[in-house]
Amino acid sequence: MLTVTTGHASRTGKRPRNEDFVGMVVPDASVAGAQRELEAKGIIAAIADGVSGAGGGREAAEYTVRGVITDYYATPDTWETARALDRVIAALNRWVMAQGQAHAELNGMATTLTALVLRGQRFVIAHIGDTRCYRWRNGMAQAAGSLDCLTEDHVWERPDMRHVLRRAIGLDAKLHVDYVEGELTAGDRFVLLSDGVWASLKAAEIAQLTAPATPTITAQASADALCDAALAAGSTDNVSAIVIDIVTLGANTFADLAESGRRLPLPPKLKLGQELDGLVMQNVLHESRASLLYTMRESTSGRSVVLKTLAPLMADDAAAREAFAREEWLARRIVAPQFPQYLPRAAAERSHLYFLMSLHGGITLQQALDTDRHFSIPEVVALGVSLLKGVSVLHRLAVLHRDIKPGNIHLGTDGQLRLLDLGVSQSASHRSPASNLKNLTHSGSSSNDTLAGTPSFLAPEQFEGAPPTRETDLYAVAVTLYHTLTRRYPYGEIEPFQRPRFSEPTWPTKVRREIPQWLENVLLKGVCKDPALRFGTCEEFVLALERGDAQPLPSVELPLAQRDPLKLWQWIASASVVMNLLLLYLLLVR
Repeated sequence: MLTVTTGHASRTGKRPRNEDFVGMVVPDASVAGAQRELEAKGIIAAIADGVSGAGGGREAAEYTVRGVITDYYATPDTWETARALDRVIAALNRWVMAQGQAHAELNGMATTLTALVLRGQRFVIAHIGDTRCYRWRNGMAQAAGSLDCLTEDHVWERPDMRHVLRRAIGLDAKLHVDYVEGELTAGDRFVLLSDGVWASLKAAEIAQLTAPATPTITAQASADALCDAALAAGSTDNVSAIVIDIVTLGANTFADLAESGRRLPLPPKLKLGQELDGLVMQNVLHESRASLLYTMRESTSGRSVVLKTLAPLMADDAAAREAFAREEWLARRIVAPQFPQYLPRAAAERSHLYFLMSLHGGITLQQALDTDRHFSIPEVVALGVSLLKGVSVLHRLAVLHRDIKPGNIHLGTDGQLRLLDLGVSQSASHRSPASNLKNLTHSGSSSNDTLAGTPSFLAPEQFEGAPPTRETDLYAVAVTLYHTLTRRYPYGEIEPFQRPRFSEPTWPTKVRREIPQWLENVLLKGVCKDPALRFGTCEEFVLALERGDAQPLPSVELPLAQRDPLKLWQWIASASVVMNLLLLYLLLVR
């Protein structure tokens, strides 16, 4: 969880009134609603310096700071941080200009603004004017480090006009705001200063006052020291400072990953022996139109890992990048034996868009079927139990896999089954209770998103536009077991873009007669057309498999044509013979 310590100070100095204004919002993680805000929106701090050459400088500064720190939290969580800030600041600019035009005493009111948002493991700065934001890296860990000014002053370059703003809130209807983004590091110190401070102190003095030799010098002490030093140095302006120390980083949220995914380029198609960020390509594990998986060897440890990335064709596909970010976000959250292990990698070590997973020996279930491997009844039952335990992990986390099939099931040489590929998975918002999983839809998904996955494993209701649910995942599990036993599909193979008609499923014993009746009943229940008649939970499905013939499910009553078509035709033929003999008798009697 992101935690910080903060300090702020503002002094009027020799001016008649203080036209600076500072503000911060640090949501209290101990409060449920505030914790959601901390995770979704983060922490915001802002400093503004009202233009003193016209009326209303103080009013412009105060209203702008109050507006940006309040309205930012009212923007949708799905917006990027920079977009949310830009919308809020643009509205504030219009209001300030309107007030200056409506009231003669406020004519020309304007203000600078530097706003800093900290969220997860990233920061975003919105800046206009000549207030500044500095960052001291490693300032809390050691005295030696670097103090960097992350903003650029918007003033005229002529020496005699460097105090005149080129850009400010309220100065121009066409507002242009600078945005700076980057990764956070525990121990970072951010410092926001008005020009009354930084213009009165040398860079070395600011560095000395913002880089404590020991962690006991607090952020508040540093903010006070900066303002006091500026006044002692002869500043005739208002002086203000905000100091924020990053104590611990927050989780790398989906929004953070999505922003990183939009920023990072895709790696080129790698060749054998090619190196990427200290990883040496060994071979291609899988290649599709959308994604690539490689086996890579870490140069330092010699360990082999799996690297997953998007295919170069997807470089400009925003939807594919967002889906990739969602997959990485889910992979971070899901820690269970039934899934490959996500291998964290520092953002500074990643020059391209990819993520790493643990490598396990073995093959997929589909590869086993393609080599005509025969699975016995006990093997399929054990496979089904292991698979359902993995799916249960997802469902408890309010996640739907949506593409369960033999190609996404890995049979490890260590005897462990692993469920692969979360590329089209859906996760419920952290605001939605797990009980709403049956009605889960992903924000921004379209009706076409309902059919994400492999057609032959999609439940019948999905072809009618119904959203994916737990039942559709369990349907795919049942089809997977059915296909593993029979090499067939209960309703026949379904091609992409086909609109199938579902009649009655083919009984698996018609393809493989040694399948016991109890297992056939389990499979037919699992692939039932009516979702209400299927298994409702993974646990119910597992129980039916584990009980076996000790407590078999009741037989599914299907039409005789499906149960035994040969016997049906024998009965029809017999009835026809009897009717013909009866008609012949009646004719002879007459």
